[in-house]
Amino acid sequence: MKRALILLSFLLPVSLVFLSCGSSPSSSGGGGSGLKFRAFISNVLAGVQIIDAEKDVRAPVQAISAGATPGLMVVTPNRVQTLVFSKSDNKLTLISNAGESASAQITLPGFTESFVVSPDSLTTYIAVPTATVVAQSPGAIEVLNMNTGANSVAVISFGTGNPTVTFVGGFDRPVTAFFSGDDNTAYVVNCGAECGGNQASVRMLDLTTNTPGGAVDVPVASVAVVDGTTMYVAGTPVPNPEPLPCTGQTTAATSCGLLTVVDLNSMTVVNPAPIVITDGYHNRMALGANGQLFVGAENCSEIIPPIPPPPDAEVRGCLSIYNTLTGAVVIPPASGDVTGIEPISNRNVVYLAQGGELQIYDTTTDKLQTTQIDISGEVIDVKTVDF
Repeated sequence: MKRALILLSFLLPVSLVFLSCGSSPSSSGGGGSGLKFRAFISNVLAGVQIIDAEKDVRAPVQAISAGATPGLMVVTPNRVQTLVFSKSDNKLTLISNAGESASAQITLPGFTESFVVSPDSLTTYIAVPTATVVAQSPGAIEVLNMNTGANSVAVISFGTGNPTVTFVGGFDRPVTAFFSGDDNTAYVVNCGAECGGNQASVRMLDLTTNTPGGAVDVPVASVAVVDGTTMYVAGTPVPNPEPLPCTGQTTAATSCGLLTVVDLNSMTVVNPAPIVITDGYHNRMALGANGQLFVGAENCSEIIPPIPPPPDAEVRGCLSIYNTLTGAVVIPPASGDVTGIEPISNRNVVYLAQGGELQIYDTTTDKLQTTQIDISGEVIDVKTVDF
């Protein structure tokens, strides 16, 4: 039976990540650009632009129209389509990756920052926290048929027959979850105090009985990724009464966040000492080549030097890079919110959207590589669309 796990948090939109995915044919690539390995970047001023992800150059084709201010993007598991949300007009655009053109567009009943496509690439679930629901509190899950573009409203657990709902308590401001390979267990990340609750944790949920299982407390947890049986969890402690100091880092910043490593087999915290990173609201994380974990945040404590900057002036934004092999933390000298992270497969490269710019990092040095792409406008997100 296929299941959808919808996480309800009173202060945060829901988020969902599937770990077990079925296989489907990939997009053939090409389109008007003729490229076989592409990255799409959403640019609020220019639409969705196409990058040659092998050579790090702009494709000589027009941008794809995707609403008034294209931002957050999700690529279907089979890489056939890309969904793009425009927050100024609540438009969700479906782009045909092969054709490099918009194939459908719907208007959502409100803002979203969380939508996910089912493993078979046939259905998209869209969390709209402000959507009006008759005789109920605001908030709905929009269900989009990827073949027809038709959408409906539902609260979901699905298999054969009609959709049913099972509410399971025992969680504390859940923000994301990861399925085990057999789909029998979900590892639910509870944000806790940072999101208005009590205790951040990772808690198991037995999906065969809908029963909460064992849990491990973590200091903070607003975002997470899983690599095998290891989960990396990041967040920023709530000041109580003072913010977390940046112990071990030479910085003018007076507040920092934390990264925690959890072994899902034993449900224990692996790192013996706190891993200090930048603060802010962490909502982007991805593992690149050479064991480099990129952790991004918004609304962090930035250090921006005056102009002209004095010699050796500190520049500090919302990006942290954690070396999972050595335990080292690098804070690159780049300012701005991190709104998109995309490791480029089979390369020592990570594409990053920070401060409205596209930045290309070399994972062998944790620095910007020599070749960069000058993008006019404001870059929000970046995704590769070919296998």
